[in-house]
Amino acid sequence: MTRPGHLHLNAFLMGVGHHEAAWRLPESDPYAAADVEHYKNLARIAERGKLDSLFLADGPVLWDQVERRPSGVLEPTVLLTALAGATERIGLIATASTTYNEPYNLARRFASLDVVSGGRAGWNIVTTAGLDAARNFNLDHLPAHRERYERAAEFVDVSLKLWDSWDDEAVIADKERGIWGDGGKIYPPAYEGSYYRVAGALNVPRTPQGHPLLVQAGSSENGRNFAARYAEAVFTAHQTLADAQEFYDDLKRRAAEHGRDPDGVKILPGIVPLIGATEAEARELDAELNRLIRPEFALPGLAELLGVDLAELRLDEELPAHLPEEDEIEGAKSRRTLVVNLGRRERLTVRQIIARLGGGRGHLTFAGTPAQVADALLHWYDAGAADGFNIMPPVLPSSLERFVDEVVPILQERDRFRTEYTGRTLREHYGLPRPANRNTADRSPVVLP
Repeated sequence: MTRPGHLHLNAFLMGVGHHEAAWRLPESDPYAAADVEHYKNLARIAERGKLDSLFLADGPVLWDQVERRPSGVLEPTVLLTALAGATERIGLIATASTTYNEPYNLARRFASLDVVSGGRAGWNIVTTAGLDAARNFNLDHLPAHRERYERAAEFVDVSLKLWDSWDDEAVIADKERGIWGDGGKIYPPAYEGSYYRVAGALNVPRTPQGHPLLVQAGSSENGRNFAARYAEAVFTAHQTLADAQEFYDDLKRRAAEHGRDPDGVKILPGIVPLIGATEAEARELDAELNRLIRPEFALPGLAELLGVDLAELRLDEELPAHLPEEDEIEGAKSRRTLVVNLGRRERLTVRQIIARLGGGRGHLTFAGTPAQVADALLHWYDAGAADGFNIMPPVLPSSLERFVDEVVPILQERDRFRTEYTGRTLREHYGLPRPANRNTADRSPVVLP
């Protein structure tokens, strides 16, 4: 049965492509990951396709071994500020960690991006797994999974108070009376919690969107509860339709239990589309990329994800029979469970798992013609497994160009995706209202001189 409405499509941009071997293709520029002009070109391609948004991942740590793939990553809010000037409508979503930032600084950066872009900013909220990141911030151990989410909840609560610390009408700019702003419409958070103390109002006025779109990407039990409470869009990873449907139904139910409109939470599974003129051509691209993987470089990361010693993994054998339980893992719980289930379900060797993860790190990889890719997206959408998709091009810019120029027109012809932008803000693209200011006037205002 055809489901009413249009898909939401986000372009997840990563260096020269999501496949770890994409940089080795003759067409790829191995230096492009740190080239702002490369990203400007990608942003313009995505906007040409009328996609809702583009997204940059991030982490406060050097990704992978530098031998394995391009590892330099520009700070995303800085990069998106440059992309805001190169585009007009497409949304701009950046990842930032609640574990290794402070609310005031981060709220200010995202408020500034929202103002600079005219209301197109989004924040992908992450808690950051991995001991290497912890060691970059004066810590000898990774904070516990539950603690990271408790800290994240308080971080977001403080950020919302900061974004609402200016009334929309706080600036009156009365030249004749010599009064620029109304001090009675400034609301300092005066917040004291378990992790943060923040006294004063933000030094950026309330933004075009009220506050940036809140995005979340964790699928563990803690992650689902967090998303149900805060997220307006959820990036998620699933290998099967049934798993995606379970997650979709569960998260919508949890959102309703928090008193939220489930339709106000957009679920966007990731998909790595390998597109060819024929299905055989698409599968050959997949095979070519997988042939270029150096599996020995992937082993340490897989061992860390699984919570086992490197010596326990043998490339041409299946996963060890005994692995730590999910509740024993303090890292990326949901991604680890996905990988274990994939290996067990399909009886894959470690080498085969590495190949399957090479393109999307656990996200669904689909090889086919433009029509087959469009059919796959609509099948999941109509089956109640997604509100749209996080498109993860395996090779950039070519895979993004093929998706925009060959898949998007099919979706448009079937009236399943927009042909023009109808709004200017990211919230308008996602069909979400501008949030009202949560503050009331019953607190002591700042009196401006």
